[in-house]
Amino acid sequence: MSGGFSPRGLSRYVFIWVLLTMLAGCSALFGPKPPPVAEQPAPAPEPEPEPPAQPEPEASAPVAASAPAVAEVKKAPPRPVHRHPAPPRPTPTEPPPPAPVVPVPVISTRLLSSNDTRGLLDARVQRPDGKTVGRAIDMFVDKNGKPQALLVNLSGFMGIGDRKVRFPWSAFMFNMAAKKMAVTLAVPQGQPPASEALKKPAAAPSGNTDDPGLLHIIDATVERSNGSRVGRVIDVLIDNHAAPQAAILDVGRLMHDRRSIAADWSALHFVRKDGALEVEAELTDKQLDAAPNYELDRPIRAVSPAPVAKPTAEARPTEPGSSPSR
Repeated sequence: MSGGFSPRGLSRYVFIWVLLTMLAGCSALFGPKPPPVAEQPAPAPEPEPEPPAQPEPEASAPVAASAPAVAEVKKAPPRPVHRHPAPPRPTPTEPPPPAPVVPVPVISTRLLSSNDTRGLLDARVQRPDGKTVGRAIDMFVDKNGKPQALLVNLSGFMGIGDRKVRFPWSAFMFNMAAKKMAVTLAVPQGQPPASEALKKPAAAPSGNTDDPGLLHIIDATVERSNGSRVGRVIDVLIDNHAAPQAAILDVGRLMHDRRSIAADWSALHFVRKDGALEVEAELTDKQLDAAPNYELDRPIRAVSPAPVAKPTAEARPTEPGSSPSR
């Protein structure tokens, strides 16, 4: 057949048509579904307008009251209520600050009068007429610290013939004023001073210090009861009543910190050791450091250990087995 379709060509067209039909059916079956159509809510009906209110007709005549008027009841005024004011609230108060801690003093000082207290060493010794006979160089005390004798260096002619003589303490009068400082030896007019010493059996005519009952105080070493060293006596302060007031001690543990202090005479204790009289003072190193320096022409403060406070009855510890007193 020349002018028509051949069987092979016809079958080809049928196959293509079936294939297209199948493809169109698959796209309709498996393709995206269209979105559902949402129904729009119906609009709410608008409210009908209310008719305007008709005015009420005016009354032509007043209506007579059918019932008698009720009398008004007067109420009593309320009683005033007296309220007591509330007590003031206590304001919180802070606790008082603690009392400042006062340091316990380690020494006690006593101010000596500068008008009638002077050093004895190298004091001028004179006759009653004012003539100088020598210089005081040492003092001897007993076990109670009471002066017993004074050692005087009697001057000779131009230093020739000087000698040391010990006189009884009762033979002197003391004037320790600043301008008239002198020690007067009661020697009759024209009599040599050494002869007065020879008349006293208790006093030796020389500077012998072998008497075990007396102690020469100048250059004496002051120690504590345990044997430790406190200082060395370099002078004694005497008042106008011939009473010693303080001993000047040279203290210091090293050469560069050596200084002088005035130890109160009551702080010295005279004890006998190995048959000899020695002087002691219970002044610790801390008390020595707290002691003021002794300087000439300055106020003199004699130091001594501070008294130990005794415990009160409340602070005393109770003995075992005893009940505290009430």
